[in-house]
Amino acid sequence: MFRTIRMDAVLVQAVIAGALSFSHLHDLAEAAGQDGWKAWAYPISVDLLLVAAWRRMRATAGNRPAWVWFVIALTASLGANIATAGMLNLNNTPAWLRILVAGWPALAFLGGTLLAHTPAPTPAETEPAAAAPLPAPEPEPVPDVTVERIPEPAPELTPAPDPAPVPAPVAVSGPAVAVPPALLDHARKLANTHHATTGNHIDTETLRARLGVPAPLADAITAQLV
Repeated sequence: MFRTIRMDAVLVQAVIAGALSFSHLHDLAEAAGQDGWKAWAYPISVDLLLVAAWRRMRATAGNRPAWVWFVIALTASLGANIATAGMLNLNNTPAWLRILVAGWPALAFLGGTLLAHTPAPTPAETEPAAAAPLPAPEPEPVPDVTVERIPEPAPELTPAPDPAPVPAPVAVSGPAVAVPPALLDHARKLANTHHATTGNHIDTETLRARLGVPAPLADAITAQLV
């Protein structure tokens, strides 16, 4: 698809101004003795130097050399416009103008070379240096404190009370009771079984309950089993 070219007043004005300035520079160079292709090369040289200086100014703001060469190229262009407007007699060009026109190629070459080969400042050079970070405060020394632990005395233990004395069994005197041998043998078996099971000697009450005999007989059997 073809893009529609929109006419811009600024673009038209720039084309007209460039054509007129180009023509004036050509006429001035030709009047100063630069004929043929040399007269056409002068306006190209002035315009290229003007554009190069402008681009360097746009790329690096505050570039003084670019401003100097921009003013020099603009002065050459304006001077040609004024000189061809009737301020000078182009049929009898003064010697100083011939010298300026003859020395312009060397001046334009110097300006173009400096603009093209001068390195652009790095962002670190254009931006202000960042403030150095403040050093971190040193920690305060902690005093060496030794903590001594004093052992606490162990609590005194209260001695356990002595067990109460068990009263000795009181022997009860009474008439002797005869124990049948068969009953005594049976009682001995019960006593052995009880001792094997519980590890204790059978008491009178348990033996009496097992045999089903009266208390005096149970006491007599217990006495014989001991």
